Amino acid sequence: MSAAVVSNIPGGSPLVEIKGVHKAFGGVHAVEDVSLNLYPGEVVAVLGHNGAGKSTLMKMLAGAYPIDSGEVRISGTPAKIDSPADSQNLGIETIYQTLALADNLDSVANLFLGRELMTRWGTLDDNAMEVAARDTFHKLNPNFKNIRVPVRSLSGGQRQVVAISRALYFNAKILIMDEPCAALGPEETRMVHELVRRLKAGGVGIFLISHDMPDVFGLSERLTVMKNGKTVGTYRTADVNEDEVLGMIIAGKKVDRARQCPGPVGSIQ
Repeated sequence: MSAAVVSNIPGGSPLVEIKGVHKAFGGVHAVEDVSLNLYPGEVVAVLGHNGAGKSTLMKMLAGAYPIDSGEVRISGTPAKIDSPADSQNLGIETIYQTLALADNLDSVANLFLGRELMTRWGTLDDNAMEVAARDTFHKLNPNFKNIRVPVRSLSGGQRQVVAISRALYFNAKILIMDEPCAALGPEETRMVHELVRRLKAGGVGIFLISHDMPDVFGLSERLTVMKNGKTVGTYRTADVNEDEVLGMIIAGKKVDRARQCPGPVGSIQ
């Protein structure tokens, strides 16, 4: 198990405040009275078995599901999120496990897919898009240069660069990352971990959905475990171990020896 990464998260207002959120599908309560927050430059891992409610919670934040009740605040302001477009307009981007890339298009086209730059004559501004794409890709990975080949020919790590770059170019300050290292080899996983660290250094807040404990312990400052639609607990990642996290996921067992940490690292309650 990797050592937890603990950074000096600043105080002040959180990027995201999720307060008492509920979501039901028919008679099934997928999310029940869940509260969670995220601060700039912080990774909060959201954990739980399939059906625990973590994906539903994140899909409400991403605008894929409407919120039945409760409140979401973005940078202190109440937010109404009825669609993915609403979420994106609030600076929230989701990077799904499948990455949602068009395999037949190159990296430049994927970066601007659905939000292409146009000339004043109403045609695609290919030159402006390539210049912007090269600059954005270079910031995340200076060695990524084969941007004009179809993304199906790229490595998993390079595909993650494209997906993350798309979020950053459109000024995302909040990222939802769903299993970012799934099916990646050690070198590609290392690349993605480095990308996440760069995002954190730039003040981006990240919700990390992962079943991979090395990712959780290597990247997150705090972790929240959900079970049966409810929150088991939120802790500093450095204060718990893998066995205790698995106990929360499987049995819903709180960690008695560690105090919960609903606020940023350094704000233990």
